[in-house]
This record gives sequence, structure tokens and C-alpha cells, in this order.
Amino acid sequence: MQKQRVILGLILVLLIAAITLLFNKPMRLGLDLQGGSQLTIQVKPTADHPVITQLDLEAVQKVIENRINGLGVSEASIQSAQGNKVLVQLPGVSDPQQAERVLGGVAQLEFREQKAGTEGQLKAEWEVLKAAKAEQLLLQKSKSTDKIALAEKQSTIEKQSAQIDKLFNPAAITGKNLKYANPEPLSAGGWEVSIEFDGTGGDAFAKLTKNLAGTGRSIGVFLDKEPISTPTVGPTFAATGITGGKAVITGDFTTETANDLAVQLRGGSLPVPVEIVENRTVGASLGRDSIQSSIYAGLGGLFLVAVFMAVYYRLPGIVADVALIIYSILSLAAFNILDVTLTLPGIAGFILSIGMAVDANVLIFERTREEIRAGKTLYKSVEAGFHRAFDSILDSHVTTLISCAALFFLGSGLVKGYAVTLAVGVLLSLFTSLTCTRTFLLLLVLGFPALRQRTNLFAPNVPSSEISSGGVKY
Repeated sequence: MQKQRVILGLILVLLIAAITLLFNKPMRLGLDLQGGSQLTIQVKPTADHPVITQLDLEAVQKVIENRINGLGVSEASIQSAQGNKVLVQLPGVSDPQQAERVLGGVAQLEFREQKAGTEGQLKAEWEVLKAAKAEQLLLQKSKSTDKIALAEKQSTIEKQSAQIDKLFNPAAITGKNLKYANPEPLSAGGWEVSIEFDGTGGDAFAKLTKNLAGTGRSIGVFLDKEPISTPTVGPTFAATGITGGKAVITGDFTTETANDLAVQLRGGSLPVPVEIVENRTVGASLGRDSIQSSIYAGLGGLFLVAVFMAVYYRLPGIVADVALIIYSILSLAAFNILDVTLTLPGIAGFILSIGMAVDANVLIFERTREEIRAGKTLYKSVEAGFHRAFDSILDSHVTTLISCAALFFLGSGLVKGYAVTLAVGVLLSLFTSLTCTRTFLLLLVLGFPALRQRTNLFAPNVPSSEISSGGVKY
């Protein structure tokens, strides 16, 4: 009895925490629910670059992500698609033409020489820019819906970028001269980014580094007019500069930051054009209609299942209904914690998982009925019902999770969202059926002695006189 009370307390704590989270953190809605723009970008091969690789697609995605920041969109979805395409979803963006102007075109990568006498100013401006980017990143990672704050940070970044731009001479080398950029681990720990230029770029880079070596002035690396790095050149290269067309950018890099810089550099050096082949807009009113229809479908399904369980299984059915409500609240909270973007297929997965949750309870109750008909006491029948049903419940849930894994790893886009919501729902249904339902039933049996004599509330087709009712045996 004490054990069941402790578990009940934990369930109540989880339920209160879940409700608090849902009231304080809005759910992330996908394009089909919130409305917005969806663009399909085709990455095109050229005679000089006939094959589009995965590295090329990653670099294009990074450039697109940087440009989307300028639109102030905090919940954008960027993913590769079949046929060397990139699918971009921009929830809440009502001007698809603006998005097309911002995202279209090849990235512009420039290596520029810092002007003399601006060393101190660059240091100060760079620190302000770094702080603004860090704050913007925190807002984006927290999935903030504060568009004003995001717009202010982006405005600060643009102003600082413009100030830093004035401290550098025009481009000495452009992205078309960069052959590759890759993150490399250091033997002593840490990371660096290795770069290589073509012949023309190598000569220009040697001249650029010779002019800057030992002066304290920086090479400004700009992507789409925004500075992404300002490395300096040591005095050992003052005589000839860095020759051979190869160099490394060192600094306090982590695995993530080194890879980010390499991807940005590759994105700016892509010798491939991109073209927006589809620009589709989903109206906000359509999104609202979808949400309303989904709510009606979810509540309708929940209500019909609850009525069936209460009518057919009586008291255990009502207990299962309570567990089902708890399951629904915990599922929505889990989606919120995992930052799942809720889409129509995702809602379908959630509704389907409600059926999985009921299925587990049906197995348990049928096993419990069999035990009661066999003449066991009510307490032992409930315990045996859960024990005998466990293997079947576990097998059905595991097979569903395997299907979810296949959909997630082999599918893309909305299919992945469906897989995630279904998998989360299946795991939580396992918890609610084996923990919540069991705890509630045992508390009823142990806490209300009168119920032990009313076994027809548990097995309505069996008269109480046929059932051992000599009390609960432990």
C-alpha cells in the first residue's frame, strides 16, 4: 500500500510539472499548422563541378541557415531532399518573395586585408559582434518566439558587420579560388581549419599574407558581407607570405566551431549555382483550420475510446480512462521538452499512439478477468493480470518502435515527425498502462474493502458467488 502511494505521488508530480510546462511554453507548430513559406532549392552541377556531393549540400544548407537569420525566423526547417535539392520551411513568413530574394544566389566569400591603423577599433567591434551572435544563437536554440528580440539581435549583427566592413580593403581573393576547407584535429588537442586555394588564389594569398605578417592586422573572411573570421599572420611569413596555396586557421576551436567555420568557407566557395524551383505559401487561416480539425479529431477519438472502456470494462475501464488522460498530457509535454515540431502527420502519430495505450489496458483487463474466473482473489487477479500481459504488451510496443526507427532513419521531413511523435507516444503508453493503471487499481483494491466483494465491477459476466471473496491474501 505504501509503495502504491509513493508511486501515486510521483505520478502527480509529473502531471503537475507537465501541465505547468504546457502553460508556460508554447508548442512548436509546423508549416502546415502555422502557415508560412516553403521553398525548394535546386543545387545545380556545372561543367567544372559535375557531381554534387553531400559536403556541397551541407555547405549550401549552412549558407541558407545564415541567410534565414536575416529574416528573423526562429523555427525554420532546412533539410536535404532527393535530386540534389534543399527543402526550406519558414513558418510564419508571409512574404515568400522576400524569402526567395534572400535565399537565392551563390554565397559570396571574400578574403580581405585590414586597413592600417584600425587594429584597436576592429577588436572592439568584433567583441560586440561576437556577443550579439552568441545571444542570437541562444534565442534560436531556446526556440524563442520573441520575434522582436530576434530582430534586434539581427539588426545589431548587421550594423556591426557594416562597421567592420569599413575596416577592410576590397576583396583580394574570392570564394571561387578556394578549393576546400576542412576541420583537422591537433595532436596536442583542439582543432584547426585547413584551407587550400587554386593557383591564382595561392599567389594572391601569398601576397596578402606577406602584407599582413607581423603587423597585428587581420585577414577578414567575409561571407555574404558578414565577417566570420579575422585571423592574423605571424611574423615568420613576412619575407614571402604563406606560399603553396595551403594554410591553417588556428584558434580556440572546438569540434563544433571548427566544423562550422569549414562549412561556411565551403559554402562560400561553391562553384555551383542554386535555383529556387518551387515557392509555396500556406495561409495562416488554413493552418488554423488544420489545428481546429486536429483538436476535434484528437478529442473525438479520446472520448469514444473512453466511453467504450468505461462501458465494457466498468471500473477498470474508468481507471484506464484516467490513465489515458494522464498519458495525453505527458505526451504533449514530452513533445514540448524534445522541441518536436508538431505537424499534421505528427498529430496523426499521437492519435494512433492513443490506440496503442488502450490496447495495453485491454490485454491487462482480459488477463485479469481470466484470473477472476479461475477463482483467485481480486488482489491476486489484478497482479497476475499485469504479470501475464506484460510480455505481449512489451512485444507489441517493441515492434512498433522498430517501425518508428525505420521511418525516422529512412524517411525524411514530415515522415520523421510522424515517427518521433508515435515513438514518444508508444513509450509513454507503456509507462501509463504498466504504472498508472496498475497503481490506481491496486489502490482501489487495497484501500476500499467494499470493492473486494464487488468483483462483478471487474468481471461483469461472472457472478460474485462464483468468485472467492474471502478477503485479500498477500
